[in-house]
Amino acid sequence: MKILFVCMGNICRSPLLEGWARQVLGDTGLVRLVDSAGTGAWHAGQPPDPRAVAVAARYGLDISGLRARQVRADDFQGMDLILCADRDNQRELLRRAPPDARARIALALDWAGVQAGGEVPDPYYGSAADFERVNALCRDAAEGLLRRLRGQA
Repeated sequence: MKILFVCMGNICRSPLLEGWARQVLGDTGLVRLVDSAGTGAWHAGQPPDPRAVAVAARYGLDISGLRARQVRADDFQGMDLILCADRDNQRELLRRAPPDARARIALALDWAGVQAGGEVPDPYYGSAADFERVNALCRDAAEGLLRRLRGQA
């Protein structure tokens, strides 16, 4: 399975989702690829927000080497699952998706069984506490993803 996590700029939420999914899924053999991208290209090529890097590091997770990119047309064919941080990004991807898209597009927290219809809020304009909350939600999403994938295996 190939999974892509998506948020707006790919510097806060989606790198945390990607990092936690890589950590939690590890060598389970359940996924072949975990990646992240943004619906926008504002931060393409940039590392994650320093606050996201710092909160991840406090929990032993290194996301500093990730680089932002925008969702590409081939992601709709090359990925099995595109998990969005929130409804706005999900709507945007559903709008962009070609009629023959192979990837299923869903909300990350919902698909992972963490919270029905749940969203990972954007911490960009928030405080350190907001980044802590988002980090915890991303870790929960990764753990829920593992449970769901194990149930499908």
